[in-house]
Amino acid sequence: MLSTKVLIDSIDKVKEFSAIISKENVDCELIEGVHILDAKSIMGIFSMDIKKPIELKIHSDDKEILNKIKEFIVNEN
Repeated sequence: MLSTKVLIDSIDKVKEFSAIISKENVDCELIEGVHILDAKSIMGIFSMDIKKPIELKIHSDDKEILNKIKEFIVNEN
């Protein structure tokens, strides 16, 4: 399983992120506190606080997926 933080803080970014992640044949979840939702659900993403980074879990070890969404990945130190 892969895990990273993503920032999708605008309507255009949500649409782009959703389009990319929806093409993947793996389960992906966005986690905000105790809330977990399907990362492929555009309506679900809009229900979250998108002004801050959100944890993304991808049920795969294929790092190529991370390359496809690299513009959304944030490194928090």
